[in-house]
Amino acid sequence: MHPARTYSIEHIMTFDDLKTEIAAARIDTVLVCMVDMQGRLLGKRFHAEAFLEMAEHETHCCNYLLATDLAMSTPEGFAATSWQTGYGDYVMKPDLSTLRPVPWLEGTAMCLCDVLDHHTHEPVPHSPREMLKRQVARAKAMGFDAIMATELEFFLFQGTHDEIARNGFQLSPISNYNEDYHIFQTTKEEPIMRPIRNHLRAMGIPVEGSKGEAEAGQEELNIKYADALATADHHTISKHGIKEIAHLNGAAASFLAKWHHQRVGSAAHVHQSLWTAEGNAFFDPARPLAKSEVMDHYMAGLLKYAADYTYFMAPYVNSYKRFAKGTFAPTQIVWSVDNRTAAFRLCGDGTKAVRVECRVPGADMNPYLAQAAMLAAGLKGIEEKLPLPEPFKGDAYADGVASYIPGTLRDACDALTGSDMLKEAFGDEVITHYARAGALEIEDFNRVVTDYEIARGLEKA
Repeated sequence: MHPARTYSIEHIMTFDDLKTEIAAARIDTVLVCMVDMQGRLLGKRFHAEAFLEMAEHETHCCNYLLATDLAMSTPEGFAATSWQTGYGDYVMKPDLSTLRPVPWLEGTAMCLCDVLDHHTHEPVPHSPREMLKRQVARAKAMGFDAIMATELEFFLFQGTHDEIARNGFQLSPISNYNEDYHIFQTTKEEPIMRPIRNHLRAMGIPVEGSKGEAEAGQEELNIKYADALATADHHTISKHGIKEIAHLNGAAASFLAKWHHQRVGSAAHVHQSLWTAEGNAFFDPARPLAKSEVMDHYMAGLLKYAADYTYFMAPYVNSYKRFAKGTFAPTQIVWSVDNRTAAFRLCGDGTKAVRVECRVPGADMNPYLAQAAMLAAGLKGIEEKLPLPEPFKGDAYADGVASYIPGTLRDACDALTGSDMLKEAFGDEVITHYARAGALEIEDFNRVVTDYEIARGLEKA
């Protein structure tokens, strides 16, 4: 096998590049991937020459891939896919602009796909990538480009996921104490983190750097801001890559929101702003904090509808264990200036980089869904010209500051199903689809007897 060619973030891989790589025997496999409800990459491995034959057309997949749970089972109750409708096909349409090498896998490239209805060839409305594309188009129609960036926090554990499972899920973080910004601690982890940074950068993802986060074994990867769809693509591919690269190096990467009640959780903060041809539409040097009237309305929309879209920030029962006082995870729906106790933090005040950081999403979120829902709320705030309240000052963990973020998955699902804003943005059928996904998570959790219940009640009950 010839050595793979190196690509830069400015030049990822064109279709002609791929043909050249295949002809030179540097690439023989192409991963053809769609994004499921959980934000995972699902798809097929094509022999490279076969991919060339279908790349500009399509391949097929079963439609249950957008109606599974975390365990990849096919539960009942989805209108879009069921035994009654026969579990037919969807079309996976390659988006050739997403072609890129996969440097940690020999002779391999990757391409993301949009998901289409087999019969109509129209986009599937509950496909995460399509949901974000619709809100991006909505912003564009209002004269804005949605620009976002996500932070990826995760834990590294000793041993691969397979080894951990065989050991009864006994978890040992890769380091022994809080490693927030700690260079010596993170030096120990460079055999894993360095390949993550370099491989992702080599496949066209603008990785800026990594750091230790605020717990033993916790890491953070930072990726440069981009348009909203590219940001979600970068996040999803990076999350997938981190898991694979960690596995290849004998470790396990986990994006579980909260793995232990005595440890802090993992977040996926989302930075966002709207831009025009003139620059950042959130920037107005003549106004306080240099934030524009557009930004005021957008942030007011984020605040007003925060409960409505919390499900898309925190889609599992475990997600809500993260919302705890004193953990740098938010508890109340409030905005503040450069204050990490608030759900929404104004960053870059007084500068052209002024933006809002939403601190609600956990590391387990699907970035397409989270970004789409926030964008929908912010744009609705602009349409309604919502006024922005004064910024909160002080400790946002104090009781009675504002309304609380929904405290359980059931509360979030109730807010989701009752949201006229989200139904208007995505359609009733889409919201019903994801509400069913949330209900299934609750049903599955409620039927299981946990280790906590046994330890607490075996003798004492």
